[in-house]
Amino acid sequence: MDRILIRGGNRLSGKLPISGAKNSALTLMPCALLTEEPVTLRNLPRLADVDSFGHLLNQLGASTQIEGARPEDFGRVMTIRAGKLTATEAPYDIVRKMRASILVLGPLIGRAGEATVSLPGGCAIGNRPIDLHLKALEAIGAKLEMAAGYVKATAPGGRLSGGKYTFPIVSVGATENVVMAAVTAKGGSIIENAAREPEIVDLCNLLVAMGASISGIGTETLEIEGRDRLHGATYRVMPDRIEAGSYACAAAITGGSLELVGVTAHDMQATVAALIQAGVSVTEKSGNLLVEANGKLGPLTLSTAPYPGFATDMQAQFMAMLCKADGASVLTETIFENRYMHVPELARMGADILVQGRTAVVRGVDRLVGAPVMATDLRASMSLILAGLAAEGETQVQRVYHLDRGYERLEEKLSAVGADIERVGDG
Repeated sequence: MDRILIRGGNRLSGKLPISGAKNSALTLMPCALLTEEPVTLRNLPRLADVDSFGHLLNQLGASTQIEGARPEDFGRVMTIRAGKLTATEAPYDIVRKMRASILVLGPLIGRAGEATVSLPGGCAIGNRPIDLHLKALEAIGAKLEMAAGYVKATAPGGRLSGGKYTFPIVSVGATENVVMAAVTAKGGSIIENAAREPEIVDLCNLLVAMGASISGIGTETLEIEGRDRLHGATYRVMPDRIEAGSYACAAAITGGSLELVGVTAHDMQATVAALIQAGVSVTEKSGNLLVEANGKLGPLTLSTAPYPGFATDMQAQFMAMLCKADGASVLTETIFENRYMHVPELARMGADILVQGRTAVVRGVDRLVGAPVMATDLRASMSLILAGLAAEGETQVQRVYHLDRGYERLEEKLSAVGADIERVGDG
């Protein structure tokens, strides 16, 4: 199994390209199931999760053709053709590896009038039930059964009716699923308390490009008029705001200066605000984001929240960064109850972190020391990379397959801006 070795202490400096967004790509890919015509996605990141989702689409009868990057993109171009669906079941052996697989549920019901999907897997960061997905789909006409670890959904008469649903709490995945299902319903649908993440906006914009009728994009109320059919489209995946935030933390923890290429502050305002509050300079420069750290970092008090609040996907990276801050920081995790599994690993490197329930108090230390550490989930993995960049000596990060799910060419990108980092195999 591969490991990543980091010899810390180098100041990072230079330009670092930001890839297409993982969380957007995995939402845009299933949209291709809604039409017989080709859907082409540009700027698609090279990630294990993207490959896994492509394999899932293949299992359903869609073909996936991959081309190289265009000059204005960093990732690949994928054309998905779902002219004829050969199956409407997403099996356990695929879905268990990746929670995003549940996102075929909505488009399969919308296109084929039926879907059977295994309960999902993914990172072990806490309880993430799909009850809101199911309640929202029921509200727009789906009939649901649960049996042997599968959800079987059908649309009476072969087509959903449309309807109204108000989410009791904000759910990104459930919003995505119900929107994809509603765009081909017989009637209109109103989704209230919808998630407003930029990835939701990206999804709605692709669906509109495919002929869907959606109003209220970017707000908490989405109004959708069902269409008889959608057509193909070519669409560019948005930049990854979580990857950008992660590398911004890399600049901060190493006292460096990184120009993050291809991303602006618009979609990551909470992250940018927190960096500035910690004493990091963040400025926009010709469509890029320049992140510069000079002097000691200041402590922060942060609480994760749905967009436009501080993203739970940035909590672990900020925790690592704040290990080098001058003072005590307080982080509260409100989204997932088990998202502090990186704390014991950071402690092995000399971090001073006390966890009480959903709150973690991070007291800045003068030095971190390299150590063998083990990644437990995707964002926790990145927190260990960040700590390793600032630590004295060598850090070995094991279970790096978590990183491969969400960070494209990580070692290559960091090496190019001055990090001493390499991937090694056990063989």
